[in-house]
Amino acid sequence: MSQREWIEKDFYKELGVSSSASQDEIKKAYRKLARDLHPDANPGDAKAEERFKTVSEAHAVLSDPAKRKEYDDTRKLFAGGGYPRGGFTPGAGGGFSQDFNIGDIFGGANAGDGGLGDLLGGLFNRGGTRTASRPRRGADVETETTLGFREAAQGVTVPLRMTSPSPCTTCHGSGAKPGTSPRVCPNCNGTGIISRNQGAFGFSEPCDDCRGTGSIIDDPCVDCHGSGIQNRTRTITVRIPPGVSDGQRIRLAGQGEAGLRGAPSGDLFVSVHVSQDKVFGRNGDDLTLVLPVSYSELVLGTTVSVPTLEGRVGVKVPPGTADGRILRVRGRGVPKRGGGAGDLLVTVKVAVPQKLDDNAADALRRYAEAEKASGFDPRAGWAGA
Repeated sequence: MSQREWIEKDFYKELGVSSSASQDEIKKAYRKLARDLHPDANPGDAKAEERFKTVSEAHAVLSDPAKRKEYDDTRKLFAGGGYPRGGFTPGAGGGFSQDFNIGDIFGGANAGDGGLGDLLGGLFNRGGTRTASRPRRGADVETETTLGFREAAQGVTVPLRMTSPSPCTTCHGSGAKPGTSPRVCPNCNGTGIISRNQGAFGFSEPCDDCRGTGSIIDDPCVDCHGSGIQNRTRTITVRIPPGVSDGQRIRLAGQGEAGLRGAPSGDLFVSVHVSQDKVFGRNGDDLTLVLPVSYSELVLGTTVSVPTLEGRVGVKVPPGTADGRILRVRGRGVPKRGGGAGDLLVTVKVAVPQKLDDNAADALRRYAEAEKASGFDPRAGWAGA
């Protein structure tokens, strides 16, 4: 995409959000549109596929705070009709004032120091030697996957089926028909920029012949029509490391949208959602579970077999254990990234029987009498006594 096309596109309108929308609002709008327009949900619908690509392009810019700021600043600068094709026209009073430094607008006086000057690729000639325009890197792509609790804790390899712009398999991303190569644009000598002088200022704009790429393809690839990119479905195998948490993002370098004409691909970011487990909970690297026990087991003590991620382990409940006490089993929690594992935290919870037969009820009454005779008072020292 040329700088002019980039400036004139309204990415906010494409996503259906306002220019003041928050990052969460942009993300929410993109996810809804991506689900509705995804090629898998609209097989054979060319309009939906094209709209999907446009929405993805808008999200790639607006979801990145740095790119969004550059985009907003550029549109404000060229508001009211875009930038002129023939250079600046001096206004009333003789044009620019002597202390006006156009380099201040475009990131400072030094070429290559970042800011809007680098973003626009040299719309204004600062007087230096122009180098060939660099191919534009592909946009980053986001997707999601849902894992079971134990899969997330122990790690798992999952296949992700994606439809996204990828390097053309016929021309390998060059855009040229196999057996041919792009040639240097004779109009701009491969820079992708045409410069014009306007009084004391030099003004540059993308070359019309090569559309700012610096090269011309005489025999375009029949499959990608010279773009070097195809929208295709592929399956990527993703290794989810042990201990991944809900909401965590995993970055896969170079697995995002393909760059134009062989430029580097963007990255793929996989957002992980973790389902709840019927037995386990999680607190950082520690696993948690609630162990039901009887009153007699708390009083007399016992050893109970409890589940772990790898199998089971015996947990000793000491005599006289209080209800709600947490027992720690070291090294039986979630694997840590640097090695080792967290702990298993077992909370004992007394289970009260709803019904007792006559023998059990009589035994309990005799115990209550013996307990009272021994002088035990469960409310001794209680503030409400």
